[in-house]
Amino acid sequence: QVQLVESGGGLIETGGSLRLSCEFSGRTFADYTMAWFRQAPGKGRYFVAGITKNGQSSAYADSVKGRFTIARDNAKNTVLLQMNSLKSEDTAVYSCAAAFERIVGRVLKSPPEFEYWGQGTQVTVSS
Repeated sequence: QVQLVESGGGLIETGGSLRLSCEFSGRTFADYTMAWFRQAPGKGRYFVAGITKNGQSSAYADSVKGRFTIARDNAKNTVLLQMNSLKSEDTAVYSCAAAFERIVGRVLKSPPEFEYWGQGTQVTVSS
């Protein structure tokens, strides 16, 4: 059974940076495509960024392009989300998700496509 544990959230001022980390265990990390989603209070869960199992392809939501970077370290079973130039609208619970990569090179963006989810980490950006 896959387990995902996020860390790195917190309270940050507008314009600041945070780096989220998601530690994967229970299966072979290099077989899984990964993504970050976020959910603000009273809103749905939205795709933020995703990366394929070999790290060669990634994708971002338009709202975070140029500010956020997703990366993975298959030797450490970890996926990272570097968040720069944070805005108040980035405030949300951020969750990582994993799916066995059945179509090589395809970045997944829809929550139902993911089999495993972490508990989430709160990011609060104060203005």
